Amino acid sequence: MERTIDLPGGDRLWTEAHGDPATPAVLLIMGANASGVAWPDALVARLAEAHRVIRYDHRDTGRSTWRYDEDPYPLTALAGDAIAVLDAHAVDRAHVVGMSLGGLLTQLLLLDAPGRVASATLLGTGPLAGVPGQPEAPGPREDLLAVWQTMGDPRTPEADAAWQLEHWRLLNGPSIAFDPQEFTALDMRVAAHAGGRPSTYAHARADQSGFDRGAELAGVGAPVLVVDAPEDPAFPPPNPALLAAAIPGARLVTIPGMGHALPAAVVPPLADAILGHTAG
Repeated sequence: MERTIDLPGGDRLWTEAHGDPATPAVLLIMGANASGVAWPDALVARLAEAHRVIRYDHRDTGRSTWRYDEDPYPLTALAGDAIAVLDAHAVDRAHVVGMSLGGLLTQLLLLDAPGRVASATLLGTGPLAGVPGQPEAPGPREDLLAVWQTMGDPRTPEADAAWQLEHWRLLNGPSIAFDPQEFTALDMRVAAHAGGRPSTYAHARADQSGFDRGAELAGVGAPVLVVDAPEDPAFPPPNPALLAAAIPGARLVTIPGMGHALPAAVVPPLADAILGHTAG
């Protein structure tokens, strides 16, 4: 079921729900500049066997409002959008699954809206900055940073498709075989969902302050699962281990070969990990 919800400032968010409304809800929060359809349908279907699964488009992605240049917002505002999605779907508490930026936003929810989070699963992400006694978490790999520096360059649709494919190749990592057809289909699906190839990359330009709250993670009480992706070039190891160490009782599970992408090969073990966590 698709529906669009209105935010107080005039923005609108596209959302989609799958599964039995009577089952516990799972909220999927995607990463920066990524729409909700980047979550694989196969993963959504597996989770929907036991849950009502809700995914949505961040502002300036997919079918949600695109107007960052008219009304810029801090990146932390996207955490409030997640609460607005829960409110619109009449969900009091949800199992929240956050990837990349979505994982950082989920950490903010754990701190600012703990009553809304039944459990959290964090993947492709690291701890909020400022965890006492921890070394600074490593940043993205140099080759990925080089590609990101060309993110906003003007390109034809054909050139943009080629750029996206190379980007996905780097995010996938070297261990799991990269299938160009699989990721070309994903890119085409994301573009079709958005009605074209808009490329404002608003989240890369937004104010990124407000994520330096790592010291507060020691007070998190919700059950937390951290997924370790050993080949992640965006949040490379030991980011997952540092994140798990910062949250009391957090469990760390490794998916061998996983990078910063969700190819078909990682869907079964990822779904098993999430479902085992939410059931527990």
